[in-house]
Amino acid sequence: MASDAGERAQWEREFDAAAARPLARRWRYAFIRTYKPVLDDAAFRAFDTTADYRAWCEANLPSWLGYGREV
Repeated sequence: MASDAGERAQWEREFDAAAARPLARRWRYAFIRTYKPVLDDAAFRAFDTTADYRAWCEANLPSWLGYGREV
């Protein structure tokens, strides 16, 4: 039980430290940019139907991105 209290205290200290940072800094580190193969390779794509979009996803995107019917 003591480790739970210690972990909670550490978590609260970290939260307080993060909350004390300026908003601009918190905003800067709030998002992590991750390259997504194929998706990030074109600036714009448009599809006539959702079915067209889904077919394109299944044919072109790696399954680990989670855009296909099965992952």
